[in-house]
Amino acid sequence: MFTGTFINVGTVLLGTLIGIGVGRRLPQRMQQRVMAGLGLLTAVIGMSLALPPHDLNFLYVLGGVLLGGLIGEAIGIERWLERLGDRIQHTVSRTEHSTVSEAFVTASLLFCVGPLTIVGSIQNGLTGDYQALATKALLDGFAAIALSAGLGWGVGLSAITILVLQGGLSLGAGAFDTILRGQALAALISAGGVLILGISLKLLDLVDVKVGNFLPALVLAPALVGLVSLFH
Repeated sequence: MFTGTFINVGTVLLGTLIGIGVGRRLPQRMQQRVMAGLGLLTAVIGMSLALPPHDLNFLYVLGGVLLGGLIGEAIGIERWLERLGDRIQHTVSRTEHSTVSEAFVTASLLFCVGPLTIVGSIQNGLTGDYQALATKALLDGFAAIALSAGLGWGVGLSAITILVLQGGLSLGAGAFDTILRGQALAALISAGGVLILGISLKLLDLVDVKVGNFLPALVLAPALVGLVSLFH
């Protein structure tokens, strides 16, 4: 049930170790190029996922993202994530300008917002098939190398987020499988792509869109599909 999640945790930790070893040997400008490259690739992935299939009304995604952003801003999800990262940073790092908090928050969002997190975890929990999560684990491992080369070992702390979130989804897979089907699943994937695109903007150092505050969109977009279907 948790095989794919354990593999994912392992690749992120391994990628972080490799990235730290490589990053220490790279000059600052090379680290910046690595982060820029990861940002560009993340943007491509986000755009490809954000474009919904032809049979999905994009208004579901639009409504989910806008309402999700408002709710997330009111709740202060991003502030909560940053405080959690800062608390970890204060506990484990003695340097004033440490990037532990930034690395933890950025990596956790990048590794857990994508559709493979949801679909792969449910598939692993229901059938024991961890192929989707193994594919995600490989991608996350390479991303961890690039992130940790630029931001340091705090990237490895995202393994805790992966373990809790993906493990929880696998454990409750039966309930999620009956809900996330058809257009509801398509809306979630498209909303996830929009959030991944937001992460790329931060990695490219263009603008910090506070992606954490948009996390409710992953629930609201498929929920709007279900709500509208009740009236048809």
